[in-house]
Amino acid sequence: MKKLLIIATNVLILLALVVNTNAQGPKGKDFGFGLIMGDPLGLTIKIWTSNENAFDFYLGSSYFGNIRVGGDYLWHFDAFNSNMVKMYAGIGGVVGFGTGHGIWYKENKDKFYYWDDNSMGIGARAILGINFIPRRTPLEIFVEFGPLVGLSPNYGVNMDGAIGIRFYP
Repeated sequence: MKKLLIIATNVLILLALVVNTNAQGPKGKDFGFGLIMGDPLGLTIKIWTSNENAFDFYLGSSYFGNIRVGGDYLWHFDAFNSNMVKMYAGIGGVVGFGTGHGIWYKENKDKFYYWDDNSMGIGARAILGINFIPRRTPLEIFVEFGPLVGLSPNYGVNMDGAIGIRFYP
């Protein structure tokens, strides 16, 4: 999986070198939908509110729960002083339903532990990502990662990481 992620990231960087990036969605569109693969794995939508800000939402499966629903508020910025690659950062919330499992860090025991729970989970996450918007296509390709903080039923920290693609009709 690690090799696949490295290869996919390199392909996306090479793609970004030959395309131009718009300040908002492809071809000036404000709404896109697509697939997100990783944690979470499922469907995603993005709604641009300005040239730099957007909301993204997702529905899928995750270690946080069988079904996971979440959303983030994103700030896009030009970290590389280039029109080819844009970065973004955001904060959001997550709700997981059903059986969840994963590896979390628990402070009071100062060790990693495995959890398996049949309840609903609530959490918050911070996200950092890179998006590529090929100039003559209605697509947005993105890679993102960041911490997920479980707030209920147990406190813990996990990492989210995903790659995805959105289509802007």
